[in-house]
Amino acid sequence: VQLQASGGGLVQTGGSLRLSCKASGNFISISTMAWFRQFPGKQRERIAVVHGGSSPDYADSVQGRFTIWRDIAEDTVYLQMRRLKPEDTAVYYCNANIRPFYSDFEEDYWGQGTLVTVSS
Repeated sequence: VQLQASGGGLVQTGGSLRLSCKASGNFISISTMAWFRQFPGKQRERIAVVHGGSSPDYADSVQGRFTIWRDIAEDTVYLQMRRLKPEDTAVYYCNANIRPFYSDFEEDYWGQGTLVTVSS
């Protein structure tokens, strides 16, 4: 099972970017999908999460600017980022709780990280 993230890059302050993350491999189900970000020298922090059919949750730092949603049919999670600020510059990681075909339990998977740089 793999998560493949894409969509990072360089954007000016106030601009927008969309990240995507697709799950692939042999799995039975995906429950939670989320986006984290990591600043240099800091721990990863969760910024947005969507649990199955529930409403998404957001960190205060991105509430109202970022939107997370899932395409269940495509096993993909997206993060639309708007009104970006220089302080949003970080490496962004997708995360998912996935039940592999060989297991009765969910496991935690991470994408490879994608750099978002917001210039002032």
